[in-house]
Amino acid sequence: MAFASFDRQRSATPVAEINMVPLIDVMLVLLVIFIVTAPLLTHAVKLDLPKVSSQPNPTKPERIEFAIDAAGQRFWNGEPVSREQSAARFRQAGTVQPQPEIQLRADGATPYRAVSETLADATRAGLTRVGFVSEPEAAR
Repeated sequence: MAFASFDRQRSATPVAEINMVPLIDVMLVLLVIFIVTAPLLTHAVKLDLPKVSSQPNPTKPERIEFAIDAAGQRFWNGEPVSREQSAARFRQAGTVQPQPEIQLRADGATPYRAVSETLADATRAGLTRVGFVSEPEAAR
């Protein structure tokens, strides 16, 4: 370090020394900061958090297989029912959310009246998802 002196000849010359004290102070401050923060960087808690999606979980609607044979007999999932029973079941299914899908399978010899009555009962119950199931024609 350079100190002032009373010698006038030497006092006019510039000081050629680098002042190291501020550099050492900065280095010590940085060293303390790194010593304090280093343990925080190595300490980590591993968590397996669930993945979140903004998409709603789709629920598959119930599928009801409704069949009508050539004699006009109605079947609800393979169980024989009358028209009144099927209408009551349609009303009950109309209140379920999501709405069930009705798969209507009618014999080729079934009168159209039985099919139209079934469609009318389903429509009155508020069911809109009605699909027709058919058998492909046999190859000739």
